[in-house]
Amino acid sequence: MQTAAVLEVLHGAIGIVPSGFLSPLMQWSGRTHFILAIVGQIREVQDSPWLSITLAAWSLGEMIRYPHYAFTCLGRCPYWLTYLRYTGFIMIYPTGLVGELLIMYKALPYVKERNLYANFFSVFPFSYYSFLWAVLLVYPFLWLKLYLQLFKQRKSKLGKPQKHQSKRKRM
Repeated sequence: MQTAAVLEVLHGAIGIVPSGFLSPLMQWSGRTHFILAIVGQIREVQDSPWLSITLAAWSLGEMIRYPHYAFTCLGRCPYWLTYLRYTGFIMIYPTGLVGELLIMYKALPYVKERNLYANFFSVFPFSYYSFLWAVLLVYPFLWLKLYLQLFKQRKSKLGKPQKHQSKRKRM
């Protein structure tokens, strides 16, 4: 199912949805790499509780996002769902990130020991092991870009927080 999510990238690229191209591409490529190249190939990480936590975080995020998209397309999205869409990510996304990073880190010794993807990486001056280390170092910064973008979207969709009147103004 994750590989089929490439449609979100295409929808953004051709303008069906306003999300654009780059953010969905970053999310799709990161998740697809995680599932296919790491989790799918390294059995030793498949029993980690962090994998379950990561997949639960991803699923919860999508269980909010997709109904929001559907109801918005119908012009009937309740405010509570919009609020949940633009607030739930605050806890869900960091949870997914931590799980992804821990699983990738746990995979490193197995990647090195098995010289995973050596044939593919033979054309590059670095191994998949080195590539994965680079991903681990860069991933939080790329993720932060997406996360901060969600806060901008949140502000534009929900507006500025209401400030409570001070007691002096009410009297």
